[in-house]
Amino acid sequence: MLTRLAGGRVIDPGNGRDAVGDIFIRDGRIVDAPAGGTADETYNVSSKIVMAGAIDVHSHIAGNNETMGRLLLPEQRYASDVFHPGHYPQPRGAWNTFETGCIYAAMGFTTVVEPAVLPHQALQAHLELADIPIIDKATLTVLGNDDFLLNLLRRREGANAIRDYVGWTLATSRGLGIKVINAGGAEAFKNNLRSFSLDDEVLGYGVSSRAIVKALQHAVHELQLRHPLHVHCNNLGIAGNVDTALATIAAAEGLPLHLAHLQFYGYGKEGPRGFSSGGARLAEAVNAAESVTVDVGQVMFGQTVTISCDVLRQFNARNGARPKKWMICDGDSNGAGIVPYDYRVTDFFNAVQWAVGLELFLLTVDPWRVFFTTDHPNGAPFTAYPDILALLMDRDLRAEWMSRLPKEAIAVTTLASITREYTLTDIATMTRAAPAKLLGLKDRGHLGAGALADIAVYEPGSDKAKMFREAALVFKGGQLVVRDGAVLHLPFGRAICVHPECERAIKMRMRDYYEERYGISPDFMTVPDAAIGRPEPFEIIPCLN
Repeated sequence: MLTRLAGGRVIDPGNGRDAVGDIFIRDGRIVDAPAGGTADETYNVSSKIVMAGAIDVHSHIAGNNETMGRLLLPEQRYASDVFHPGHYPQPRGAWNTFETGCIYAAMGFTTVVEPAVLPHQALQAHLELADIPIIDKATLTVLGNDDFLLNLLRRREGANAIRDYVGWTLATSRGLGIKVINAGGAEAFKNNLRSFSLDDEVLGYGVSSRAIVKALQHAVHELQLRHPLHVHCNNLGIAGNVDTALATIAAAEGLPLHLAHLQFYGYGKEGPRGFSSGGARLAEAVNAAESVTVDVGQVMFGQTVTISCDVLRQFNARNGARPKKWMICDGDSNGAGIVPYDYRVTDFFNAVQWAVGLELFLLTVDPWRVFFTTDHPNGAPFTAYPDILALLMDRDLRAEWMSRLPKEAIAVTTLASITREYTLTDIATMTRAAPAKLLGLKDRGHLGAGALADIAVYEPGSDKAKMFREAALVFKGGQLVVRDGAVLHLPFGRAICVHPECERAIKMRMRDYYEERYGISPDFMTVPDAAIGRPEPFEIIPCLN
C-alpha cells in the first residue's frame, strides 16, 4: 500500500530540504514520489510541519537504577494526572515501561538510547526495554571502573587486549556503544576518597582517570564503532568543575569524543556565593573542538529523582536529598546511587543550573554537535522537553522565566544577554538528523527515499510547548501510532546494537576470569535473542569500514 502525506512543510536538514511538499510511504519506508503522485491512502497535512521521528541519545528509561528509583520514590508516580496514553501536561515522575513508550511517541520521538547499562545487568535492562512499546531502543554499555580493564591497564597489556575486551563486552551485552562514568571514581570511592579528578590515580592499579578514558576512546575508535566514546566526566555537580570539562575536551586530541549532560560540568566559582556559570567558556571550547559532541542535560524546575552509576557523586549528594531518603549500592565495577531531588525556582543554585543548560544550547553554534537531553530523570523528566524547546525558540519566554528567578543567580550567567532563537531547522537538526549521524543510524533522522517511515507531524502555533507535546500525527515504520497526541496503536520497537567479531582467545580468557574471580560463568551476562521476544528483535548496526 502506498501512503501519501500531502502538502506539509517538510523540514529535513539531513537532505537540505525545507519546503512544502509530499512524503510517500510504502512497506514501512519512505519512497520517491510515484509517477502521477497517486496513493492508496492520503493524509492532508497542509499547513503542518513534517519532520523525521525524533531521536533521544541519552535518557535513563530502563535498567537497575531506574527500577530502584521507582521503588525509592513511589509517590512520584502519583504526582501527575491519571494516565491516559500520550497526555502528560505536567513534567512528572518515574513511569512504567508502557507509559514511557506512549509519552515519547506522543511527542514525536521514535528512537531512544538508554545510556548506562552495566554489563552484568544488561539482560535485565533489555528485558525491560523490550516491554516499552512503539519506540526503538538501544543501550550504551558501561566500562571504566571494572577490575578486568583496570588490570589490563596496570599490566600494560596494550591496545589490542583492550580492544578485544571492549568488543567482547559489547557483543555479550548487546550495546550500541561504550559509556564511561567518572573513570576510576567508583574504585576511588571504595578507598574512601570523596573526589577524583582527571589526572588522579586509582589506588591499587596505578592508572589515572585520563588514561582510562583515552584507552577506551582508542578502543572504540579501533573497533570502528559509529558512536564515539560517551563520557560522564569527573567532578559532576561541583563548583569549579568547568575546568575538568575543559581538560576532558582538550584530551580528545582530535579523536571523536561525546560528553554527556555537559550542563552538570558548567560551574565556576565566581560570584558572592562561589558558584557561577561556566557555560560560555564551555560552549567556546566545544565550538573550537570539531571532534567533540555534547548533550546538555538541561535542568528544569520540579521534583525528580537522580539516578547514576557515579556512586562517588551520589554519595556526596545524599545530604541534599529532597525528600530525605536515598539509596547507595556499591559493588565491583560501578555502583549506583539514587537520590531524589526537587529543583526549586527560588533556589540560587538551581536557577544557575537552569541557566547554564540554556547557555550551552544557545552558545554552541553548530546544532549538529549539541544534543537535546535532560539526562532523564536527573535534570528533569523527559516530559519537560516541549517546554525546553519553547524556551530555545523564544527569547521573550526566556525573559519571562528569568523574571521569576533569583536576580543574583541570573547575574552570574550570560543568559540575559543571549538573543539567539532556535529555528525549526535547528530543532530538526538537533533532535533528528544529528542524533542519527552520531549513532550511525543511516536510515533514521531524515525523510529521504529509503529511510524508515518514522515521521512526526506537528500543528504549528504560537504555543511551541503545546506543538511539541502533542504531535498531530506520528508514524512508526509507516504505521500511524499517534493522532492529536493520543496513542492509537502499540507496535513493539526493535533493539539496536552492534556486534563486533570476537576472537576465541578473549572468550576463553573471560571464561577463566569470571570463574576464578566470581565462581560463575560469563554466560550469565549474555543477552540472548529470546530476551527480546519480539519479531525481528534486533537491528545490528555495522561498524565503519
